[in-house]
Amino acid sequence: MPEPNVENRTLFHGDNLDFLRGINGGTVNLIATDPPFNKSKDFHATPDSLAKGASFVDRWSWDRDVHSEWVDAIQDDWPAAWTAIDSARKVAGDDMGAFLCWLGVRLMEMHRVLADDGSIYLHIDHTAHAYVKTLMDAIFGLKNFRNAIVWRSTSAHSDSRRFGANTETILFYTKGDQWVWNPLHEPYDQKYKARFRFKDPDGRRWSDYDLTAKGLSGGGYRYQYKGITELWRVPLETMKRLDAEGRLHFTSRGGIRRKRYLDEMQGRPIQQLWADIDSINSQAKERTGYPTQKPIALYGRMIEASSNEGDLVLDPFCGCATTPIAAERLGRQWVGIDIWDSAYKMVLDRLQSEQLAVPTAQAEEFPALLTFGEVRYETTPPVRTDDAKTAAPTLVLKVQVPEPSGPKMTNADMKAFLIQKEGIVCRGCLRKFDDERYLQLDHNAPRSQGGLHHISNRLLLCGPCNLAKSNTLTLEGLRRLNRQNGWMAKG
Repeated sequence: MPEPNVENRTLFHGDNLDFLRGINGGTVNLIATDPPFNKSKDFHATPDSLAKGASFVDRWSWDRDVHSEWVDAIQDDWPAAWTAIDSARKVAGDDMGAFLCWLGVRLMEMHRVLADDGSIYLHIDHTAHAYVKTLMDAIFGLKNFRNAIVWRSTSAHSDSRRFGANTETILFYTKGDQWVWNPLHEPYDQKYKARFRFKDPDGRRWSDYDLTAKGLSGGGYRYQYKGITELWRVPLETMKRLDAEGRLHFTSRGGIRRKRYLDEMQGRPIQQLWADIDSINSQAKERTGYPTQKPIALYGRMIEASSNEGDLVLDPFCGCATTPIAAERLGRQWVGIDIWDSAYKMVLDRLQSEQLAVPTAQAEEFPALLTFGEVRYETTPPVRTDDAKTAAPTLVLKVQVPEPSGPKMTNADMKAFLIQKEGIVCRGCLRKFDDERYLQLDHNAPRSQGGLHHISNRLLLCGPCNLAKSNTLTLEGLRRLNRQNGWMAKG
């Protein structure tokens, strides 16, 4: 795993894109985060709470919030993500497209900083869930989608003329096909526990199940045990051991069954419907008043399932520090990023309150977390010490070409320059068009394969030619094309 360039217990203050871009690639084990939902509303903390003054605007505008550099980066490095954004913009409007573009450039960086066996949990609701899912499919890969976890955020919700919207979604993706996974279980309900109706003299509750192999594929073991001849599931040696341990139930009808003790059962494996974790209400002890605050138990479950002790957990939208608190409780390292001015104070206040709330008698179970001064506060992005590659998909590196000096152009600038120089002509089939919208700007060699982001590596293609292009231009072919166009000196 690459060497991390961020320290444990660090809170970065500012726009998370700048800080994400400064983190070394492949150094984060888990991302668990709760970004804005594109709900077209303003959020404010309660005035008399720990989070007083906290607020954010969850409204998006293509003209106001989208940077041309973001559009260029997505179009160049993640064309499938751009398709998802552009489609959402056409279906749901410019505001949805702006939100996805804003989120997309950050997801590109989150994908880059994740370790190969890392995971990401992204919290969202019905407002943009479908579009964000498509965007994450494009960036993390549909094959790496693991669950759309449904969290019952409230027990009931009154909505006019529709079913109450009382759930939110947590999209769970992995970086690849091998990932950290710790199976989790929840306690059995009373209905299930009622099945354990027998008790040993010491009070241990148990149920029993069949020991015969009738109907099982693969057969069994035929022998006689204590006068009963059957096709058994276990060999004779195992049957004798179970009997010596008191784990056999000899029924009144002359059968033998195996005991299953309730206190040895792990519990029910947790499914993708999470209805057992309550939201933060006005009486909750962990309530800070921060708008959109989520329960520690919710993020603790993600962290426990998809990381190990000592792993680095990142929350790029850490708000009131729910993820850092959950990570600290579980012995993980953590890094948080937030643009809220009082995020650092909130981290310290919550960690300190956690420490003070621990009864002395439970000190071993819940050790004191932190004291003041142990959380790092940074306002400048970290400096990358890795190869500093862009957040493009991993492809085979064919040609490594240095970026030439000269002014940087946006994609729109490049397209206008090429049209002025060559006309509205496809450089693939040489067909002339009467409208520039028929032409698409593309790379000769993909930037992720070493191609330039500069005008010297760009050409205009019509849609069919762009689809057919193989993107396998060699370095010599690139030089030849540059010389033909007068962009590079011969030699």
